[in-house]
Amino acid sequence: MPTWTTISLFLIAAVGLLFIPGPAVLYVVTRSVDQGRRAAVVSALGIGAADLIHTTAAAFGLSALLLSSALAFTIVKYIGAAYLIYLGIRTLLRREEQHQVNGAGPRTLPRMFLQGWIVELFNPKTALFFFAFLPQFVDPARGIVAAQILLFGCLYVVLGLCSLAFYGFLAGTIAMRIKGNRGFQRIQRYVTGSIYIGLGLTAALAGSEKK
Repeated sequence: MPTWTTISLFLIAAVGLLFIPGPAVLYVVTRSVDQGRRAAVVSALGIGAADLIHTTAAAFGLSALLLSSALAFTIVKYIGAAYLIYLGIRTLLRREEQHQVNGAGPRTLPRMFLQGWIVELFNPKTALFFFAFLPQFVDPARGIVAAQILLFGCLYVVLGLCSLAFYGFLAGTIAMRIKGNRGFQRIQRYVTGSIYIGLGLTAALAGSEKK
C-alpha cells in the first residue's frame, strides 16, 4: 500500500494533468453539444471503462508489448483514427431533421458508451500515458507493484470521469441556451463532424509521444 504522501502527490499531479483539456475532453464536449449532457456522461463512462483496461494492461506489462512493436502501435493508432473519422463523416452526412427528432434517446446511449470506449481503447497514446505515468508513483517496497498501479489507475479514472462530466455538463448547458438560434442549428452538424475528423487526423498523424 503506497503511503498517503505518495497518494496525495499522485492526486495533485493527476488533477494538474486533467485540468488541461485533451482529446478526450474535446470528444465529450463535442458529444455534449451535439446530443446533450446525457450523451456526454455516457461517453465519459465509455472512456473511463477503456482507461480501466489500459490501467490493467499497464499493471501486468501488456502495454509494454504494444509499445515495443511499431507495427502493433501503428495498427491500433490507425484503427482509432479511422473510427473517429468515420464518426465525423457520418455526422456530416446526417439529416438534421432526423437528429432533431431522435436526439440522444435511450436506444442510442449504449451505442455512445461503445463509441467512447472504442475511441479511447484504440488510442495507443493513452496506453503510453498510463505505462509511463503510473509507475512513477510505485514503490516496490510498499507491496505488489501491479496492485499499486491498479490503485493509481483507478484513482486517475475516477478523477478523469469527474473532469469529463464537468466539461460535458458545462458544454451541454451552454449548448441548451443557444440551440434555439437557427444559425447555430445550421452549423452545429458541420462543426461537430469537423471536430471528429480533426481528432481522427490528429491521432493518425501523431507519433508515439506522451499523451
